[in-house]
Amino acid sequence: MVWPWLSCLLLPALMVSVSANVAPKFLSNMSLVNLPEDLPVGTEVFWLIAQDPDNDPLTYRISGSYAYFFSVTPNTGEVKLANLLDYETLYWFPINISVSDGHNNPVRKEMVVIVEDRNDNAPIFQNTDFSVRINETLPVGSLLFSVLAKDKDTGSGGAVVYSIEKVIPSTDSSEYLFEILPNGSIILNGSLSYNNKSAFYQLELKACGTSVLKVEAMDGDRGINDPVIYSISNSTRPGWFDIGPDGVIRVNGSLDREQLLEEDEEVQVQVTATEMHPNIYGQEAKVSTWVTLRVTDVNDHKPEFYSCSLPTCTFTPQEAQVNFTGYVDEHASTRIPIDDLTMVVYDPDKGSNGTFLLSLRGPNVEAFSVSPERAAGSVDVQVLVRAPSLVDYETQTVMLVQVVATDSVSRSSSVALVTIHLRDINDHRPTFPHNLYNLSVFEHSAVGYVVTNSIQASDPDTGEGGRITYSLLPGNGADIFAVDPGSGTVTVRNSELLDQEKQAVYYLTLLATDGGNLSSSTTLQIVVLDINDNKPVVSGSYNIFVQEEEGNVSVTIQAHDDDQPGTNHSLLRFSLLSSPYSHNFSVDPDKGILRNLGPLDREAINPTLGGRIVLTVRVSDCGEPALWTDVNVTITVEDINDNLPIFNQSSYSFSVRERDPGVVVGVVEAWDADQTEANNRISFSLSGGGANNFLIRGLVLGSGLAEGHLWLPLDVSLDYETQDFFNLTVSAESPDPQGRDATAKVLVNVEDVNDVPPTLDSTSLRGIRVAENGSQHGIVAEVVAQDRDTMSQVEVQLVNVICTKAGVDVGSLCHGWFSVLANGSVFIHQSEVIDYETCDLVTLVVRAYDLTTDPRFQAYSDNGSLPITIEDVNDNAPYFLPENKTFVIIPELVIPNQQVASVQARDNDSGKNGAILFSILQVDFIAKDGAVIPFQGFFHVSTSLEASVFIGNIELVTNLDSTLQGTYQVTVKAQDRPSEGPAQEAKITLNLFTVDQSYRVRLQFSMSKEEVGANTEEIKAALVQATRTTVYIVNIQDIESMARARGRSYLDAYFVFSNGSALTLDQLSVTIRNDKDSLTKLLQLGLVVLGSQESQESELPDTLHNAIIGLGVALLLVIVIMTTVLVCTQKSYHRKLRAMKASKEARKTAAGVMPPVSAIPGTNVYNTERANPVLNLPTKDLGFESQSSSSDLDNVSLNSLDDNSVDLEKSRQEIKKEPLHSLMGPDPEPLNRVLSGMKVGTRGQQKEELAFTNTGLNTTDL
Repeated sequence: MVWPWLSCLLLPALMVSVSANVAPKFLSNMSLVNLPEDLPVGTEVFWLIAQDPDNDPLTYRISGSYAYFFSVTPNTGEVKLANLLDYETLYWFPINISVSDGHNNPVRKEMVVIVEDRNDNAPIFQNTDFSVRINETLPVGSLLFSVLAKDKDTGSGGAVVYSIEKVIPSTDSSEYLFEILPNGSIILNGSLSYNNKSAFYQLELKACGTSVLKVEAMDGDRGINDPVIYSISNSTRPGWFDIGPDGVIRVNGSLDREQLLEEDEEVQVQVTATEMHPNIYGQEAKVSTWVTLRVTDVNDHKPEFYSCSLPTCTFTPQEAQVNFTGYVDEHASTRIPIDDLTMVVYDPDKGSNGTFLLSLRGPNVEAFSVSPERAAGSVDVQVLVRAPSLVDYETQTVMLVQVVATDSVSRSSSVALVTIHLRDINDHRPTFPHNLYNLSVFEHSAVGYVVTNSIQASDPDTGEGGRITYSLLPGNGADIFAVDPGSGTVTVRNSELLDQEKQAVYYLTLLATDGGNLSSSTTLQIVVLDINDNKPVVSGSYNIFVQEEEGNVSVTIQAHDDDQPGTNHSLLRFSLLSSPYSHNFSVDPDKGILRNLGPLDREAINPTLGGRIVLTVRVSDCGEPALWTDVNVTITVEDINDNLPIFNQSSYSFSVRERDPGVVVGVVEAWDADQTEANNRISFSLSGGGANNFLIRGLVLGSGLAEGHLWLPLDVSLDYETQDFFNLTVSAESPDPQGRDATAKVLVNVEDVNDVPPTLDSTSLRGIRVAENGSQHGIVAEVVAQDRDTMSQVEVQLVNVICTKAGVDVGSLCHGWFSVLANGSVFIHQSEVIDYETCDLVTLVVRAYDLTTDPRFQAYSDNGSLPITIEDVNDNAPYFLPENKTFVIIPELVIPNQQVASVQARDNDSGKNGAILFSILQVDFIAKDGAVIPFQGFFHVSTSLEASVFIGNIELVTNLDSTLQGTYQVTVKAQDRPSEGPAQEAKITLNLFTVDQSYRVRLQFSMSKEEVGANTEEIKAALVQATRTTVYIVNIQDIESMARARGRSYLDAYFVFSNGSALTLDQLSVTIRNDKDSLTKLLQLGLVVLGSQESQESELPDTLHNAIIGLGVALLLVIVIMTTVLVCTQKSYHRKLRAMKASKEARKTAAGVMPPVSAIPGTNVYNTERANPVLNLPTKDLGFESQSSSSDLDNVSLNSLDDNSVDLEKSRQEIKKEPLHSLMGPDPEPLNRVLSGMKVGTRGQQKEELAFTNTGLNTTDL
């Protein structure tokens, strides 16, 4: 809404006392108004405001050629837009405004309306025939063609941006082959090739614009700002807008406000400003903001028709339609809408652009009207009946009208054709010629049988109203008869229900109904005629039970016929149909009584029938044709037990092998002629000697037929040696109350089987002893085997040989020492290889085997063990065990009774034969020069036993000479001690390497000896890892003189290899430095100095000598420097003293009086000589501690001061400096910055506080 005059207020009229009525006048600003061209129709644009001193009611009007753009409310002056503005058509125009108070002539004034441009036009190419021929040799950058597109909008909205959207053919090489410049010029951007690339190219050009607004990003950095790159990082409508390097957002394509209806006609654009280079942290510096762009409406749509209903319409092209169909009853009342007409008119434009008018035209426009006649946006359209008299079905069944939807602004329109089908109104009722019709039909007539087709009703109506439909009203018979709806023919509907016996007469109501549901009826009387349609009906079922031999049958068949009584249709006759057993029975033809003709025998009936006889009695009527019903009479002849079982044989003979439990011995069979299970069920039993060794189990083979299976129980087996045959009696009996049965004889023969395994005689398996090493030969034992079977053939077998030594299995070492013959003889097979030291116990595992044993039984006896103990003989000499050891002696470490070496030996004999005693035979010392020195009594050896190994520990008897360098050779003897026979021995020579004190190395640590001692294991581990030697630590002590050593403690040690050699200091230093890990570990453990004691002592004088020389040179330099400084200081001091003396003298001469402040001590000596009155310096007191000058005048001066004194003792005290105070203000003399001030006493006396700070005494030069 535009309020151009929002700030204008109605001012109170000035009340002037005049005699005449004064005309109103417009305000001075009512001459110009600015309006944007995209205002919707109906928008309030401005107000007309005038002043009337008389406060009369005012009336406003607008006139002129362009007054149609506005509508004004006369009594308020409110002006609204009546028609759309268009800047491109009329960018300004005048209107005449007037106001009247009803007393004076209207006051008129011209107002100029300025139309503001809006971006509501798309660019248009000026020509569309773009075709050009170019040469393939055309150079890159050549101008190919120029295009021109114009936008009617002005300003930024009229700016046009060109782009190439597509290149055909589309390849990687053609994508950037052409370029279009901002002025529309198309230039060649790459090389052409007629043969290799393409002979033609088609370019799809796009012209769009315009700028919407400008976005500007500020860089907060100071100095030279980094260039900023603008981009659209996100948008709710991608591709509609783009942004240039200047931050101006431009239209990139055609805009469609109607696509934004669900988005409040807005497009959200996220603009990101990014600095061209990363910030100081290497990060991308950027910022984003969202910009909301509202797309305004232009009248670019006309109203369209859609076949749908609001609010479910989606207004898709599938719903658009121009042909509609509806229905209405003839002579319908006024404003009745057409049925089944789903018509919606939709204009997606906004406001007045979307407002449209609805009207009718066509051949039948006088009969109908349309509603509504004006709408905006979308509306459901109804076509209403306007003139009911013209809507007449008999005159015209189909009527046509056209609905016209016209845009209220652009006057564009759409037309839809509506086809209206009239529905006839039924105003006549059908009639029958008679009210009653008499009819007849036979019962059970076929379905569809025509009862009558001559009954017709008439209806004068035409069309649907004159079409008659016939029906039967619900009631008696409506489910039996049917009527054809179209012809009125009455037929049989249900033949089964049409039964004369149930109902003889039916009364039906026949109804005639026309298309308008108007009806009339008539009565039909239908008589049902009888036919012979019912078979005789037999009542009940007939199942008769009678015992054989004694029972009789007498039963009456009950039957009746439902046909009409007293006629042949209902007269019945009985007969018996032929069957296998019908000759035993008869039936009375009139009364239907059934009887048997003689006694009944159950066994004479087929057993499969189960004693049941089924007879069929036929009951028939006397009608034409005759109908009958057959009924079955079941007679069950009950069985009685009048038969005994019978065996198929009088005697049976079976054979069975001994030791076969659970096997079948034989089968007997018996049969009983009775037919029921209760009477023919057969059970078997056994009797006779040994019957308890057998079982008989009955098996039913069929009715009255059974088998008896003779079994041995699973836990019973026969023994031929105990009993070789059995005589048994088998009985078969049925459930006879009298207990009668049948018997048969059974003979069972037992067959012999070799079933007993052999056994070993335990007395023959007692242990024996055999000496080793060929001491014995021949048979050493006999193994005895036995078997109870008479036909047995037994042999002894060797199953396994177990070799053990001291209870431990040693494998197969003794397998060939002994052999076992089949007769059980055990003899030595390899006497010479029997060795006690390898195996002291041989166990022969044997068994007995019966060659003739039945395969089903075990042929082997249980395994037996024959232990053979091997006796030892002293046949093995002791032997030394190899040891990969090198023995090293460090003389200063070893003490008497300390072990220095060891040997290990074994003897494979046992007991005393294997006991070893060590002794030392000889000791020689081999010096480094090769000299051999015998040593006796320096070493001794002790013997011990550990885990069957004898150990000889060689110990030192006395101290060794630590100065000797060489090797001790010790010869050790190992000798066994047999209980009998000569002893055996072995010898070995050991080399014991000595390491003298020259290989002793000292390591200094920064920790105390207690801390080093606590870390000894870690230190040794690090040293061993670095040197791969055995480390012998000799001593750990604190260093007494801390001034001579870097460490607090030292550790002395030897580093000895396995071959007896040792590391020197230099070798140790190189080795440790090469192992970085060990060096790091040792440094962490406090290692500071690596060297032996002797090297430390030898280096100490050199170190002290060098330190003394250095200190002397340094002292000499200090003396020279101090001398130079003192000389310079004395000269500077003399210059300053002379200057201060001259200043004091000059003051005295000028004033003739003593200065009010203290004078400089010693300056009055210059009153007569060497004075310098030019320097006009204030006098100050100097707190000097001493004077370096030898002048007598200076001394006199110090002793001749009138008012000055120097307290030398006090000047030696170090006191706090205080600033100088003077009546003359701060002294510019640089000397005052290093001199202490003085305080003046309350009584005019000086209280001196003297201090001196020597800063080089060169302040005069500053």
